[in-house]
Amino acid sequence: MLSFEFNTTKSIINGPGGLNKISEICDQLNITKLLVVTDQGIVNCGLVKKLKEQLHSKFATIIFDGVSADPKEQIVLSAVALAKQHNVDGVIGFGGGSSMDTAKVVAVMMDSNQPLEQLYGLERVQGGRVPLVLIPTTAGTGSEVTPIAVLTTGETTKDGIVSKQLLPDVALLDAQLTLGLPAHVTAATGIDAMVHAIEAYTSKHKKNAYSDMLAKQALLLLSRNIEQATHHGEDIDARQNMLLGACLAGQAFANAPVAAVHALAYPLGGHFHVPHGLGNSLVLPHVMRFNQSDTAKLYSELAPYICEHINTSQSDQKVCSDLIAFIERLIERLKLPRTLKQLDIGEHHLEVLATDAMLQTRLLINNPKPLSHDDALLIYQAAYEEAL
Repeated sequence: MLSFEFNTTKSIINGPGGLNKISEICDQLNITKLLVVTDQGIVNCGLVKKLKEQLHSKFATIIFDGVSADPKEQIVLSAVALAKQHNVDGVIGFGGGSSMDTAKVVAVMMDSNQPLEQLYGLERVQGGRVPLVLIPTTAGTGSEVTPIAVLTTGETTKDGIVSKQLLPDVALLDAQLTLGLPAHVTAATGIDAMVHAIEAYTSKHKKNAYSDMLAKQALLLLSRNIEQATHHGEDIDARQNMLLGACLAGQAFANAPVAAVHALAYPLGGHFHVPHGLGNSLVLPHVMRFNQSDTAKLYSELAPYICEHINTSQSDQKVCSDLIAFIERLIERLKLPRTLKQLDIGEHHLEVLATDAMLQTRLLINNPKPLSHDDALLIYQAAYEEAL
């Protein structure tokens, strides 16, 4: 038995209606004045109003709604400036992964004089943070249980801050907050969560028995509920199962890190603003096909957790091929785009995408099979062509 270390969020509250506990949570964390980090879409759909109603008037509440997808550094710095201006003593991240990632960094920078540029990399955060609560409104990133925040650092580049201080005090999973989510967002974020579990289970570094267990349970919940949640979004049970599945997948990849699927998805977001979950969906089958020669046994072990009807008595290679084909059919049934061409990404862009993907060394070192620039280019070419 290999030794390993496992870290996760201190407290997870799972269940519809959980938002009504937020006042009690803030009391327990001794928060009196808090910053809510969110985006304009969450404000417009009325969710921030629901949050403020639960907080009552006993808490001074400052709203920062300037988060955008793939948040740039300036967004974080603006949120920090607002928090310091009002002398807040707690932070709530409320929304998707971008809002939660931004909230994590704000909570750290409120308790530190470190400049933002010194935080990037592995365990470079010094000091602690102010109390932090994360409330996801999508079932995908698992950011509420990961020690990771990804920011856009240039015109097209991203970088990650990885530190235990980014783990919140409380993650609150309330499916009622996801009921209005559009079908295509539900589908893409759900595939994102499945990728987290798949890549955690096959990670070259830090793969462990605890993460493996979480990855399998996550895939059971996600694969059995993603179509129902996408096409029948009012199903609160399916929505809650998706939130929990995404959380378990987040715990898995927080301790057994993701790899080439994410490395190839990031440039799609950086250059073409492809939402992160959709970027993962576009390259997932092709990365799995690339990895198959080295990872067929591991993929075949996951197969029954993803597709209950798959014949696992076949060879690992055949089970793996059947699994990849099933995932492609699933993406099609979810009505997600299946090719880069469908997103008006030109074939002449693929070389730049491959070059940028190779900069994601933090992720590529975790891939079970070494991946070169030429390999990345071939994967993008496969993702570009019209689906068969």
